[in-house]
Amino acid sequence: MAKRAKSAKGELDAYLKRLGERVRTMRSRRGMSRKVLARHSRVSERYLAQLEAGAGNCSIVLLRRIAHAMSVPVAELIDERPERPVENLLLAQLIDRLAPAELSRARELLLEKFGGPSSATRNGRIALIGLRGGGKSTLGRRLAADLKVPFVELDREIERRSGMALAEMFEMFGQETFRRLERTALEAALAENERFVLATGGSLVTEPGTFELLLASCLTVWVRARPTEHMARVMAQGDLRPMADNARAMDDLNAILASREPLYAKADLTLDTAGKTASQSVRELLGLIASITSARHSGARAKRGNPESRNTDQASPARPVFLDSGLAGFARDPE
Repeated sequence: MAKRAKSAKGELDAYLKRLGERVRTMRSRRGMSRKVLARHSRVSERYLAQLEAGAGNCSIVLLRRIAHAMSVPVAELIDERPERPVENLLLAQLIDRLAPAELSRARELLLEKFGGPSSATRNGRIALIGLRGGGKSTLGRRLAADLKVPFVELDREIERRSGMALAEMFEMFGQETFRRLERTALEAALAENERFVLATGGSLVTEPGTFELLLASCLTVWVRARPTEHMARVMAQGDLRPMADNARAMDDLNAILASREPLYAKADLTLDTAGKTASQSVRELLGLIASITSARHSGARAKRGNPESRNTDQASPARPVFLDSGLAGFARDPE
């Protein structure tokens, strides 16, 4: 326990040092003396000196004043990443100026030029996303058997690699450890399998970096159902917690669905399993996959025959990433 507390203090000290260095760098870039910054931010010069030295545990209100006085976004000061290259900052400014439609095209071009996998590679990796109780695991196993490819259930991989159940992991180490292991498990699945069917946890979409990797690397399918069916299937799996307060559980589920729908909707395909048997849903999913892969092959052949369009092939539809906090119970929804 003492070792863990010491490690946490070391991380906090290192972060405060980076924060102080960032404030000092931003102030210097703007040609502001500490006295001028103190006057404009209404924060004492002595406190600014402590902050820049890495010894000031600044409140968010004071930090907001300091950022506004330097005309810098607060997020740029509190960013936990190391100082970014100037090119990164300029690129961020360029992206901020783009219209939504232009953002989509910009992402496509970046993926095509700098590391987006080919369409053939993406089509061979089918990832099922959606809220718990949609049927991802059941459909995933059947689909993998039909396609004769491995089936990977991401939550089970996390448990296998960590040696503990998800509930125990959340209790002992919290969200941060789970998210780190989730990203590691996804990277391993991509590295170890050229083709697969992957069932993800319902909350993966709320982690922007991991969700972006999934979208760029796999043919994604949103497996959805009616809220009442989500609830019934969760209880059929043996989780009776929603029964304790059924009305509130349904309210929570509807709120989660509403907050995540813009994320789930970024999938390449949508499969509605409401009122359908597993066999019916698998047949429909096979048809959807066949149609989209056929359309992409046809598009690629057409573009190869048109010299003017050879550099405009789209690896996949562009998908901006959003962040939502999720709610208890369904929020991490291992399935």
